[in-house]
Amino acid sequence: MKKILFSWVGYADCSAAANPDELALGPIAQALKERVFDEVVLLNNYPPEEAAGYFNWLRRRTSSRVLTVQIDLSKPTDYEGIYRATVDVVRDTTTRYGEAESQLTYHLSPGTPAMAAVWIILAKTRFPAELIESSKQHGVCTVSFPFDLAADFLPEIIRRRDERLIRLSSASSPDAPEFSEIIYCSEEMRRVIILSQRVAARSIPVLIEGETGTGKELLAKAIWKSSLRKDKPFKALNCAAMPSDLVESLLFGTGERSFTGVGKNVGYFEACHGGTLFLDEIGDLSLNAQAKVLRALQEKQIVRLGETTSRNADVRIVAATHRTLMNEVAEGNFREDLFYRLAVAIIKVPALRERTGDTSLLVQTFLERINRERVKELGCPDKDLSVKARNLLLNHSWPGNVRELLNTLVRAAEFSDDSLVTEEDIRASILVHPTSRVSEILNMPFSKGFSLPRILKRVAQHYIGRALDQTSENKTQAAEILGLPSYQTLSNWMTKYGINR
Repeated sequence: MKKILFSWVGYADCSAAANPDELALGPIAQALKERVFDEVVLLNNYPPEEAAGYFNWLRRRTSSRVLTVQIDLSKPTDYEGIYRATVDVVRDTTTRYGEAESQLTYHLSPGTPAMAAVWIILAKTRFPAELIESSKQHGVCTVSFPFDLAADFLPEIIRRRDERLIRLSSASSPDAPEFSEIIYCSEEMRRVIILSQRVAARSIPVLIEGETGTGKELLAKAIWKSSLRKDKPFKALNCAAMPSDLVESLLFGTGERSFTGVGKNVGYFEACHGGTLFLDEIGDLSLNAQAKVLRALQEKQIVRLGETTSRNADVRIVAATHRTLMNEVAEGNFREDLFYRLAVAIIKVPALRERTGDTSLLVQTFLERINRERVKELGCPDKDLSVKARNLLLNHSWPGNVRELLNTLVRAAEFSDDSLVTEEDIRASILVHPTSRVSEILNMPFSKGFSLPRILKRVAQHYIGRALDQTSENKTQAAEILGLPSYQTLSNWMTKYGINR
């Protein structure tokens, strides 16, 4: 476990290097004298030539590794600049060591009040950490700052600018308004959108892989809207919902002499001639149906059931599945030739728990949408989320992804008695998922993006949350249930894995 201290460099720190008085060490040096850290990351807004002497002086006084990052701010209250800088520095550091292997501490004393405020925001939201302060009189102390205080009493301008920053970073490219319905601000989704924009302009098949509820159909529609086939039909068909005896008639249609009992009918392939056909959950198609889909794609023609005449069906296929089709091919459940026909462009949509920062943006966007619909349909006043309710939403793993998050907010808004949705309302609205998902965690493929620390974090969050729920937040009892030696150990685990209760 790497113990890392983050701090801005303040005036008292720079002055300490020129002061022979041992009592005037400055906040940072005082913290390093009283506590042990593996690494110290210092954000500096002073001119480099002014701070160089201090950095050399500090390195001589500590065995900790001292790293410096030069930050240019327009003014001491440049909240957006401070926010961007701190997020980038902390994210880069935790990525280097692994989030689960980094024990973070933020020093509040050096720098401006705006810098301290942003440290508090990060410590209680995106990058959980211990907060410390130091003074000549009291030495180095841990600052107790509950999450709800952080959200309720920080200056309103910080929250407004933070929301503006998220919205700016989530904006789609002005050249691709077709993707504007996809809500994101994370780097993970940005890469997905860029790749989707590239493949959209060509008529090659696209295979979208991702867990249930990640928005695969929404992405497929965006690809169609920005393609050369946007003026032609788009049809969506859920392969998992098709009755086995009607698969062929639904896909290819029926003629007058068919024996299906449904009469003459145009199938999805023929209806999408020149356009795009979205085959959702294609991994659930039978092997027999897969063979017929393959032939239709190869020939660009279909034959209606009960007929012998071929009909043109120039269709672009965008397929989606919650399975990993390569594994299905290996197990004999999916045709290899069809897989390679579809997998010209493969787009993997990340789960919501893997999309850094997107949950907060989705919660706010969905809540605004729910309020608009409630006012329009029922004339009801707006709903808002309490601090603890919002925090619970941000820390939940969302196995059902974006769809589950939206449905949970809808339930909470409908069932809460007051205009303020409480933590209890959210807990009552979150569905309890079967424990069989643990086997899914134990059998995850070693694909690109696999992260053991992230998996361990999910497991720890799950069981610690259950233990705290069962013991009504009694840490001593929860630690006993979990097999931990004491409530202090449990508190350390909660800090390590970003669990705010």
